[in-house]
This record gives sequence, C-alpha cells and structure tokens, in this order.
Amino acid sequence: MTVELQVAQGWLTVCELSSLIPGRGVAALLPDGSQAAVFVDRAGRPYAIGNQDPFTGAQVLSRGLVGTAGGRPFVASPLLKQRFDLESGRCLDDEGTAVRTYPVRTAVTS
Repeated sequence: MTVELQVAQGWLTVCELSSLIPGRGVAALLPDGSQAAVFVDRAGRPYAIGNQDPFTGAQVLSRGLVGTAGGRPFVASPLLKQRFDLESGRCLDDEGTAVRTYPVRTAVTS
C-alpha cells in the first residue's frame, strides 16, 4: 500500500505506508520544488502538511514531535515548538498562522 498526495499534476506517490513510523515524519520533495511533511498515526491514517516552519522558514516540520491536543493530531516544530494541526494546518499556538495541508490517501499497489 502506498501513500499518495494530491498535487497540481494529480496524485503523487510518496512512499510505502509500511515505511512510515507512527509519530515520525518524512519529508517529500514535490514537483513544484516545495516540500511536504508526511506522517502516519498509530491507527495508520496518513497526514501531509507543508514542511516549512512559517516562523523560521526552515524545512523542518517533518522532524517535529507528533501528539494530540483536544483529540486533534498535531506536530510540534523542532525549532520553536509551535504546534500545527495535521488536519487543518492551523497553528495551535498562533491563531493567525497556518501551514498548507495536502489531500492524502493510501492506494493498493499491484
């Protein structure tokens, strides 16, 4: 089973779902040169957000710590520790800041 992100060109295969470790992210280079941070939770549900920390400009969100707050999955930036909701991209610590989210799906490989 593969993890795919929806980008302007269609669905992009990122990796095998089995390659992702719950609680840890991976960075994926996208066709437009931007990066996505891809995560999977303990239930096997994948998430994808922009990898760039909007507070520092560094491409590091894939290295952040994953957790939950109020039942919502988030990743905390490894630099300044702001938390980003993995479903909406909204910063939980600064209402006016968000990162991009990507539609993500799993697909059966043949």
